[in-house]
Amino acid sequence: MNYNNVNYELSAGKFEQLPKCTMPEIVFSGRSNVGKSSLINKLLNRKNLARVSSQPGKTITINFYKADTARLVDLPGYGYAKHGFDERNRWGQMIEQYFQSDRDIRLVVQLVDMRHKPTQDDLVMLDFLYQTGTPFIVALTKSDKLNKTEYTANLAMHEETLAEFEPIAIVPFSAIKGEGTDDVKALIDEAILSR
Repeated sequence: MNYNNVNYELSAGKFEQLPKCTMPEIVFSGRSNVGKSSLINKLLNRKNLARVSSQPGKTITINFYKADTARLVDLPGYGYAKHGFDERNRWGQMIEQYFQSDRDIRLVVQLVDMRHKPTQDDLVMLDFLYQTGTPFIVALTKSDKLNKTEYTANLAMHEETLAEFEPIAIVPFSAIKGEGTDDVKALIDEAILSR
């Protein structure tokens, strides 16, 4: 995939607005404020193609970005308390419909904050991916915020916690320092070429 030639395509706030699936899709999932937009921008070497919000939970649409050989799909962040039950329910339904609508999902990049244990919402999402047989990797974001001792301890904790879900890979990632960028790109490229 040419990471230097990716363009915003559209945002879907309802299932009916999803574009027809015409190419492999790489999906980005994670809780609000975990650094999804920052990770996408870092992969694409762009400042603000995916909008970074100072307010978590701002992305309430499924955002599509088109590349030459695949689409990047940015799911709305989950787990932000300020949104009411109805809104969170709508998100849940739309995400479920997206996954069940026979799309060519090659890989999900599931983001988890490296500084903390996975949240209950993270575990629910990981279990969903595992139970449905959806191929996924885990990107442990904000790795630059840990000192060496914390980094080692937290990586071991995440590897132990996430082992039951059998991710393809667990990649520490920093949008600031660039750690993990090449690894995530390589895994995406491998997934696109997998069929």
